[in-house]
Amino acid sequence: QVQLVESGGGLVQPGGSLRLSCAASGNIVSISVMGWYRQAPGKQRELVATVASSSSTNYADSLKGRSTISRDNAKNTVYLQMNSLKAEDTAVYYCNAGVTTRTTYGYRYLEVWGQGTLVTVSS
Repeated sequence: QVQLVESGGGLVQPGGSLRLSCAASGNIVSISVMGWYRQAPGKQRELVATVASSSSTNYADSLKGRSTISRDNAKNTVYLQMNSLKAEDTAVYYCNAGVTTRTTYGYRYLEVWGQGTLVTVSS
C-alpha cells in the first residue's frame, strides 16, 4: 500500500558528509511525522531525527548539531543531511513515516518503515 524508498547511503571518510533521501509512494492521503532511525551492528535501533508536517523538528543527541532533517511535502520526501561524520555513525539508516491511507470504509493510519540504507564511515 505504502512504500518508503531510501537512497544516499554509502562509504564516507571521517569528517565527511552525506545526504539521505526517503521518498514515500502509494496510497497516501497525508503524512504526519517522518523520521530517520539507525541501527549499528549489535545495537538496538535508535532515533536520529523526526520532522512533523508543520516542519517542527526533533533531534536525538547522537547527531544533534551535525545533522539537519527536512521534508518536501509536495514530494512526500524526507531528507537527512549529515556532516562531520564519525566512525560511530556507521549504521543502517531507516526511514519511518506515519501515513494516513484511504480504505473502502474510510481512513487508516499506518506506521511504515523503509528497507534501510547503509552508511559506513571509515578511512
